[in-house]
Amino acid sequence: MPELPEVETTKNGIEPYLIDSVVEKIVIRQPNLRWPITPELPENMEGQVIRSVSRRGKYIGIHTDNGTMMAHLGMSGSLYLVEQKTEALFHDHVDVVLSTGQCLRYTDPRRFGSILWTENDWMQHPLLNSLGPEPLTCAFNSDYLVAKAKMRKKPIKTFIMDSKIVVGVGNIYANEALFKSGIRPDRHAGRISERRLSLLVENIKIILREAIEQGGTTLKDFVGGDGKPGYFKQSLSVYGRAGSACVNCQKELTESRLGQRSTVFCSYCQK
Repeated sequence: MPELPEVETTKNGIEPYLIDSVVEKIVIRQPNLRWPITPELPENMEGQVIRSVSRRGKYIGIHTDNGTMMAHLGMSGSLYLVEQKTEALFHDHVDVVLSTGQCLRYTDPRRFGSILWTENDWMQHPLLNSLGPEPLTCAFNSDYLVAKAKMRKKPIKTFIMDSKIVVGVGNIYANEALFKSGIRPDRHAGRISERRLSLLVENIKIILREAIEQGGTTLKDFVGGDGKPGYFKQSLSVYGRAGSACVNCQKELTESRLGQRSTVFCSYCQK
């Protein structure tokens, strides 16, 4: 599933090709995603100049004078640029055809993503207005996390993956940040010391920044060849390494499930 670094990488990858281009046409092949695509999307976007591209949580906003197209990649979605003549495949659900001769293509095999339109401030959209702070901003700090965690019995991994607490700390990076901080993922959030929560905040920021610099765990290119993003594997300490040796103590890593998500940790290094 695309997490914050993958979404940020997507935003950064497509942004230079979208700014100041005119939307010539919107092609919708499959309107039924997680929610139905806003029916008014074509009439509101066609003929408009794309002014900016931004991200909030795992949503990408493509902004025009008329409003904003909100794209969420869901479990398996991607946004990338292709030449207009590139034949669409079965899971290519939406094309934003541009005046540059390219089109922004939305592909989503599992259809858990979404493409929505709002004429208002997109930050006030019901899907966004209750989100927690961005993890790489000053608003996400040790004082904030300590206050939110106080008396909470929720496992710390589930807690930091709650988008109302902080956005964008998905399964991969929650595993990695907790390992780097030496905190067991199933420890109650309210029972972790202020010092360790402060360390966790610092390591979430470090892990996410490093992932963004490396292009996330999966994505590296958004233009070229058939236009589909290339893939590579970022170096991870615990995620996907259940049964392997811990990079610190060489003991076998443990796998469990928290909140129906695979959780890998070292029972010797994480307390």
